[in-house]
Amino acid sequence: MTDSEYLTRAEAVLTAIERASDEIDADIEFERSGNVLTLEFENKSKIIVNLQPAMHEVWIAAKSGGFHFKFADGEGEWRDTRSGKEFFAALSEYATQQAGEPVEFRA
Repeated sequence: MTDSEYLTRAEAVLTAIERASDEIDADIEFERSGNVLTLEFENKSKIIVNLQPAMHEVWIAAKSGGFHFKFADGEGEWRDTRSGKEFFAALSEYATQQAGEPVEFRA
């Protein structure tokens, strides 16, 4: 994947999260600063999603840990480099844990 392809795909992830945050019933505030998107929950816990252009990855930092995702060309999805979990399924799981209610993000 070229740097340009990475940036296009990775920016689409941040945009999808921003869009979904507006539609979610849970009380989640979000703030974007460049390649970093911070989700803050009612209990003041945070999830940080940031782009790592040098590695062509998208990272999630949540209460449950830090996770790295690479784009799987054959699948057309971002996958956790350790578990293989799909990005939006993982983010939904971590957000649900921190919000204390169901939260679902989609591409």
